[in-house]
Amino acid sequence: MRNLWIFITKYNAFFLFLIFEINSLLIYIKYNSFQKASFINSTNKVTGTLYSQVDAFKEYLSLKETNDSLARENAKLRGQLKASMYVDTVEKHKVNDTVYKQQYTYIVAKVINNSFNKRSNYITINRGSRDGIQKDMGVITGTGVVGQVIAVTEHLAIIQSVLHKNTRFSAMLAGTKDIGSFVWGNDLDPHRGVLIDIQNNAQPKIGDTVVTSGYSLFPTGIPFGKVTNLHAKGGGLLINVEVALAVDFTKLQYVYVVNNKFAGEQTVLEAVQNKNE
Repeated sequence: MRNLWIFITKYNAFFLFLIFEINSLLIYIKYNSFQKASFINSTNKVTGTLYSQVDAFKEYLSLKETNDSLARENAKLRGQLKASMYVDTVEKHKVNDTVYKQQYTYIVAKVINNSFNKRSNYITINRGSRDGIQKDMGVITGTGVVGQVIAVTEHLAIIQSVLHKNTRFSAMLAGTKDIGSFVWGNDLDPHRGVLIDIQNNAQPKIGDTVVTSGYSLFPTGIPFGKVTNLHAKGGGLLINVEVALAVDFTKLQYVYVVNNKFAGEQTVLEAVQNKNE
């Protein structure tokens, strides 16, 4: 306190000048309309800019909550698409008699670990059995197929990525419906895959879209990517199709785990059939 008083005493002339200067400016502005209007406009501009910066900072702080909310909303909307329904009617050829019932629902999850530069790549998400996640569920994003759940704990789950040496999903050409198997390539490229064993009479073209066939874990029509190259095999009877992946695995943040309500029923039925054979 003593040092503060010494400082003020030493520079009292400066502080007195400062007080007079501020008072002079206030009086000048108060009794001159033009200067007063200019001062108010300048003050409003500075204040507005400051408020904008503060608001932008607050939005940045709430970005995670916003992303989580949007991801949940996307999962809800995806579940309402016709691709997530099955038709429960006898006369399926009559559009007016078609009744749609829910077959697929979606559980949103955040990616907390992800590899994409190995021969066997895995993804960890922050959802587990308490959220309804089960082994062998399919996983997608808003742009395409991600992989398959292979391990689950109460709070977490591990996904075998599309970028895995053992990945194999039923897929088809969107235009012609020709079926093949989608696998990852041998060059460790996180942006490319291969649709194998397509019949050569399918005549795929560069730019055609490769999608899920509906025979595996996913609804029909979820993209794998687009055709970039063709390679004949087996004496020209079959074709392997190079595919540019629709999902950028280097930038994964949110995924949707696909819950097929008929999966358990289908597994039991097919197991019984295989046993009888």
